[in-house]
Amino acid sequence: MRIDYHADDRVNTAMRGLNAAVAAGPLEPSLVQLVEVRASQLNGCAHCLEMHAKQARAHGESDDRLHLLAAWRESGTVFTERERAALAWCDELTLLAQRDVPDELFESVSGVFDDAELCSLTLAVVAINGWNRFAVSFRAPVGDYVVPHAAGDRS
Repeated sequence: MRIDYHADDRVNTAMRGLNAAVAAGPLEPSLVQLVEVRASQLNGCAHCLEMHAKQARAHGESDDRLHLLAAWRESGTVFTERERAALAWCDELTLLAQRDVPDELFESVSGVFDDAELCSLTLAVVAINGWNRFAVSFRAPVGDYVVPHAAGDRS
């Protein structure tokens, strides 16, 4: 690792604040987990891919769906309409430097998510993209992430 960005209290306070705001919002955690894995795929962030895939599995996500996430558009009915809308939004926002967010996509996604949910979804995409940039640029380690379990949590 080039820099241990977790040791910087300012970074942790700011980034964990984004995560806390997402967690306190109206989105179901399983949807946020899919977005975290998907954005990490698009950004080539192995550290975050490992972490969020393991977390998603620990909370009940199937291996099949995680494997198909990279090809979610071609996966038929594996993902719900709501998940597909969230993944489309995630893709466009993560690749924002390469293209614009089309009005048609906004109209489609806002037909599935209300304003508060869409703001939370956008914040979730912003947060994971931020974490990806820290992990990729500072070469966060890969291969040893263990999902922490809260007391009484059997997942």
